[in-house]
Amino acid sequence: MKLFKKTRKAFTLVEIMIVVAIIGILIAIAVPGFVQARTTSRARSCQENLTKIDGAKEQWALENNKSTADTPTWAELAPAGGAGYMKKEPKCPQGGVYTIGAVGTEPTCSVGGDHALTAIGEAPAA
Repeated sequence: MKLFKKTRKAFTLVEIMIVVAIIGILIAIAVPGFVQARTTSRARSCQENLTKIDGAKEQWALENNKSTADTPTWAELAPAGGAGYMKKEPKCPQGGVYTIGAVGTEPTCSVGGDHALTAIGEAPAA
């Protein structure tokens, strides 16, 4: 008669610890990349908003025979009904406030840094 030894199949504590360590290392590598991607995305979105504001200012100036020293208001660029040069006033994804400025100047964001009309990594015009 043969005696059958009942074997239990399971993971050892060392194997589980190795898997947890590998997962931890992968997370430590991935998280900074995700944070950087989100920051870059917000800056690019803000730049796109500033480009739209600048275009709306230029169009407003051309259609209303304004000079480069004139400054439009949000009510002129993005009226409540959405029938202006922009459907609505854009919001900075970082919570900054946009300043329209005169037609001859670039619009600005209160956040600063990469939240400018120049492209990311590009030096601002002097």
